[in-house]
Amino acid sequence: MKKTAKKRPDTRGRILLAAYEEFYCHGFQGGSINRIIEKAGSTKGAFFHHFQDKQALGYAVVEEVLHPQLKESWLDRLAGSMDPIADFKILYRKAMNGEIEGMLILQGCPINNLAQEMSALDEGFRKRIERIYDDWRGALAAALARGIKAGKVKRDVAPDNVALFVIAAHTGIIGAAKNSNNVELMKKAGEALFAYLDTLAS
Repeated sequence: MKKTAKKRPDTRGRILLAAYEEFYCHGFQGGSINRIIEKAGSTKGAFFHHFQDKQALGYAVVEEVLHPQLKESWLDRLAGSMDPIADFKILYRKAMNGEIEGMLILQGCPINNLAQEMSALDEGFRKRIERIYDDWRGALAAALARGIKAGKVKRDVAPDNVALFVIAAHTGIIGAAKNSNNVELMKKAGEALFAYLDTLAS
């Protein structure tokens, strides 16, 4: 059987991926359109054909790169969970291992980075980022509700409240670890989060 060649991203896709990397490393405000165009192997003409301006590009990165990444790594995997406490731990460990192995601890969470930088400055960013967090919280809350029905989670647990707290704790841990550049801090905070989750198991 012939192997199917991996489709190369089109011009717009290459610009989006280059912009994601640029904004992740330098922030949105510090990000350079010229560096993005160079990384994408594109031209200014092509850039402005696909994006009206830097703001439109930033919005597209949130909607077309960050949101799909979260969906693949978290939302899809929580969608069928009947034991959300165990499954969340697995996903959390995988995310943290990626942070450590890829040295992403130095950069933090790309979603949270943009939220911290841009939410107070640009309502468009704030709304788009909140949509991501809302979907994330909703996926975990729905999994917790299924866990209650399956007898894996205590019946007195409030899924929406727990999801709100756990996602805030998760992103906060990454932010604190980034600021301290301390892997051990991240591990200890993760252990405390797991201890809390264990209290919810039936």
